[in-house]
Amino acid sequence: MAMSTGRRVVIAVAGIVLVLIVVALGGLYFAQYEAKQRVIAALGPLGSAESIDVGLTSVRLTHVRLKGPPGWPATDALRADQITITPDVRELLQKRVHIRSVVVSGFDLSVVREADGTLNLLPNLRESLNRPDAGASEPTLPREKRVDHIAFEQGTFEFYDYTVRKPAYKVAVTQASATVDNLHLPALSDPTTVAVNGAIVGPSHTGTVSFGGWIKIASKDSQTTSTLHGVDVVMLDPYLLKKAGAKAQVTGGTVDMTVESTVSNYHLHALGTLTLHQLQLADSGNPLDTFLSIPTKAAVAALKSRNGDITVHFVLDGNLRDPKFSVNENLLNKLGTGFAQVMGVSVEGVAKGAGETVKGLGNALKNLLGQ
Repeated sequence: MAMSTGRRVVIAVAGIVLVLIVVALGGLYFAQYEAKQRVIAALGPLGSAESIDVGLTSVRLTHVRLKGPPGWPATDALRADQITITPDVRELLQKRVHIRSVVVSGFDLSVVREADGTLNLLPNLRESLNRPDAGASEPTLPREKRVDHIAFEQGTFEFYDYTVRKPAYKVAVTQASATVDNLHLPALSDPTTVAVNGAIVGPSHTGTVSFGGWIKIASKDSQTTSTLHGVDVVMLDPYLLKKAGAKAQVTGGTVDMTVESTVSNYHLHALGTLTLHQLQLADSGNPLDTFLSIPTKAAVAALKSRNGDITVHFVLDGNLRDPKFSVNENLLNKLGTGFAQVMGVSVEGVAKGAGETVKGLGNALKNLLGQ
């Protein structure tokens, strides 16, 4: 009798376990289906993946492509060999989106800086994630979304900058990696931690670039550090020199720069150091040529006395909401003034250079008039 009772207990327990396994597998299948459908919905009409494999704990996409929208400077906004998404399965079962991690490997990601200075990336994905529910034929995404960790590995960031010229000036950051932690959409009011590292290949030098810190995307409050080391000055010529009034041709040199910036309530405070190593300028003999508003002849002479090395320290302060305040213009003005002081070009020297420029203009006019 006891043996029979014991057997029944074992059979009952086994039956309960079997039911639980069936329920668990059914729930897991449902979660997997939900995960796959939501990935397809997020990719949107302009996104594609060669395969979407749903495992027990993650979703893996291979050969992913997100096409750029009309007017995008690159054919694709993103290409990636593989994207692995690890969702919180329990949250999926509750119809909520909580992604523990996203790892993007072997990528090419284009970032666009518009003429007004705003940054734009993954526009199609953003539209897909924010697509309204009403009238949607595909599975829609909840409004609230949390992503704990995003990693970019072994790829390239391509920056297209319309503030420099049109068509956009392109700088590629290769051998790149990046992490983004703590994204809570749609509010984006919590601090999001960001870190980016990579290399910039120039005609004669390969330098490194890094950026890190935290940003409150909604309010724009932030605390970040940007660093350049050994970057070929030719690659940054449109930013640091041409825009600051350098008409002289830069033929060589590297740039080191560190900027520590804080933004609070739209007020920017930044401390920076910029060093040019082995800077070389071509002296065309044209009196109209200048380097940072300094006559080229004077700049070349000053550089020779310093073996081509110049270091400038600068401070930027201003209200980002003030239309009269421009970060770029303030930085370039600080650099121009700093270079003149460091190179020892006095006010008299600049005035003399201006006189030579006027004289050169006079000679040019005489030649034009045949006199």
